[in-house]
Amino acid sequence: MSIDQLDKIDAVSTTPDGKVMLTISDHLEWDEEGEHMMILQNKLNAYLQFIEGGQILEDYPQAINKDTVINVFMKYEPNSTSILFLNRCKEILINAGIGFEWKTIIT
Repeated sequence: MSIDQLDKIDAVSTTPDGKVMLTISDHLEWDEEGEHMMILQNKLNAYLQFIEGGQILEDYPQAINKDTVINVFMKYEPNSTSILFLNRCKEILINAGIGFEWKTIIT
């Protein structure tokens, strides 16, 4: 699964502290045209629908009464424009009651 498969949840797990973690696997390089940001925004919207539409509770019943966090694991370090975008996503998701984190995984 990956960021460009909008109809898939890449991974669902539970953290040691009991939060439900929805993971996005992001292998794309950041571009100046903003195409990567649009792909990520579409993926985040799909995850938001999965959560708010209740599908998460059907597919992952352990999520009942648990905090939910969307986590993006990125292959490439985001540029300054992308960091602004990621911070805005975090603000929006937190206001919706959903945590948001991202991390660059360097291989």
